[in-house]
Amino acid sequence: MSFRGGGGTNASSGMGVADQSKITYTELQRKKVHRYVIFKIDEKKKEVVVEKTGGPAESYEDFTASLPESDCRYAVYDFDYVTSENCQKSKIFFIAWSPSISRIRAKMLYATSKERFRRELQGIHYEIQATDPTEMDLEVIRERAN
Repeated sequence: MSFRGGGGTNASSGMGVADQSKITYTELQRKKVHRYVIFKIDEKKKEVVVEKTGGPAESYEDFTASLPESDCRYAVYDFDYVTSENCQKSKIFFIAWSPSISRIRAKMLYATSKERFRRELQGIHYEIQATDPTEMDLEVIRERAN
């Protein structure tokens, strides 16, 4: 069985990761410049690139509204919360967004590239695989963080 359009990229290794993607993630993680970063796979460049960033004042609703309804994406969200001991904390979530209505080819591409991309992002606390908005609802995020 062979797949067309592979273009020499080994499906098991996935896509490369653009340097800008790593830099932008580090800005979120260390400098708190971004609340979230949404990444997409650029099939022509064969790498994961930054599609959109959200400023520190943006809400979780702003973040979820930025994800496409019918296409896959990777995203990182910096979730701030207060513990029961009244301590301010922050957890970084990696979200693999793969809506059930997206193209099968896109789902396969994102699935085979996820692990390699995820390994490039040091310091992720939690990972969520979501095929529908309810799987990454703010309550789900809160429960995982606590």
